[in-house]
Amino acid sequence: MNHNRRTFLKKAAVASAAFKFPGILHAENKYPTLRVLGTHVTLQEPIRQRAMKELGINIEFSPGGSAEVLMKAIADPNSFDLYEQWSNSTRLLWRSDAIQGIDIKRLKYWNEINDLPKTGIIRPGVSPGAGDVPNKILYIQPDGMLGDQPSNQVSFMPYVHNVDSFGYNTQKIPLGIPYETESWGWLLDERYKGKVALVNEPTIGIFDAALAAEAKGLMHFNDIGNMSRVEIDELFRILFSLKQSGHFRGLWNSTPHSIELMKNGSVDIESMFSPAVAALNGKGIPCVYAAPKEGYRAWYGVMSLSSKSEGEQKDAAYEYMNWWLSGWPGAFIARQGYYISNPERSRQFMEKEEWDYWYEGKPAATSLIGTDGSFVVSKGDVRTGGSYINRFSHIAVWNTVMPNFEYSLRKWSEFVNIKAKVS
Repeated sequence: MNHNRRTFLKKAAVASAAFKFPGILHAENKYPTLRVLGTHVTLQEPIRQRAMKELGINIEFSPGGSAEVLMKAIADPNSFDLYEQWSNSTRLLWRSDAIQGIDIKRLKYWNEINDLPKTGIIRPGVSPGAGDVPNKILYIQPDGMLGDQPSNQVSFMPYVHNVDSFGYNTQKIPLGIPYETESWGWLLDERYKGKVALVNEPTIGIFDAALAAEAKGLMHFNDIGNMSRVEIDELFRILFSLKQSGHFRGLWNSTPHSIELMKNGSVDIESMFSPAVAALNGKGIPCVYAAPKEGYRAWYGVMSLSSKSEGEQKDAAYEYMNWWLSGWPGAFIARQGYYISNPERSRQFMEKEEWDYWYEGKPAATSLIGTDGSFVVSKGDVRTGGSYINRFSHIAVWNTVMPNFEYSLRKWSEFVNIKAKVS
């Protein structure tokens, strides 16, 4: 066992006694079961096992594709206690009464959460980006709507977040220069025809495609976070034509699916999430996560409380939410390239070399391990895009549910079902 991993495990052991479900001795059911619905991004088995050990409760994870779990949550709030996904799902969940307000006074580490989800920017003077900036949909207003004016209740607990772009295999595509030559337009470049994939999620994939179309000079958006019907029509005219010509190898529905597409050589470039890039590097495939000169597509992870959750289940949900900000989970997900909303608490669970690489953007002083224990960063590597502050200072658009969402959803469905013409 290397020094980094040994020290990390010691720190984790010290913290393991800090959290235990408070009502465990009085509960009718000795071991409450918390049902968590979400994606493979955070619903990972090491997280579940650690949380059960430290909280003294049973936890059931139900991971799935992002569109799949969103529709399940909206259709049946009784099927889950906590929902973990991205902030762009919040408006739909709130409008459908699938979730209830979260009391800030019950969030143990609320005051440690940094400014990004509370104000929309990581530091003064930078653009918040277009679309559903997290603070716009965080606070529950007196009229029951969601807004940016602070209140005593929030629609979600901010936790995991990152900026997304696309990944590319440098064995097949020449290495670009972050913020200078790397461009969303590469997704539509004719040189990569037949080797391109997009994420099959309407509130995410549409922005990857829109950023690519604009970067290639194929069209311009007045407000990319709030596309008009005319703009949506033009974007999908471009996408329909490209798909019919065989430009896209396919669409992926989950992180494991995106990994497999590049691993087996089906694609050389695709929309990607950070864990997929880390996993591919761990398998010896040189996948680079681009820092597009046009800016990133950003997202914020949300933990939302089911509108049907009450009593013991609700208490367990709050304990689990607090556990996520207690230090160890944030350090764990840092090793797959994600950030936590109160990073300083997780810093004590990370080696200095890890913190310097993942958060500060410094060259790795030693090889670093990922969440599965394999090496995902080689000594001397520098994280593409630089530091946490730098990456979140270059946001083009946030994952968003636009006013014309229903219309774009129909167009996306048509896009998914179009077949390439056989020549």
